[in-house]
Amino acid sequence: MEWIKIFESGEAARAQVSGAGLLKLSVHEQRICLALIGNQLRAFSDRCPHNGESLSKGKVNYLGEIICPWHGYRYNTQHGQCAEGTGTLGIFPLKESPEGLFIAI
Repeated sequence: MEWIKIFESGEAARAQVSGAGLLKLSVHEQRICLALIGNQLRAFSDRCPHNGESLSKGKVNYLGEIICPWHGYRYNTQHGQCAEGTGTLGIFPLKESPEGLFIAI
């Protein structure tokens, strides 16, 4: 596992994500969806396990779940489980430090 810097700070990331709640990133050729849930940042695969749709095109609901824009499947951003049972998202650890925001790939 390698830690890769994706933002200069957690605040810079929150500012980028705050509008839609979701942001698509490409890190080492992997599609990552960065989500702002409350004030907490979370990162997971940008591919819906059901059909591969980009989850960053979706939305965050009031429960903090990611809603796939294609079929409306709901994914928990803490453990990746789908409420409808169609698979599990890959979760990527994030680390915030004075040096920036890092993701583990």
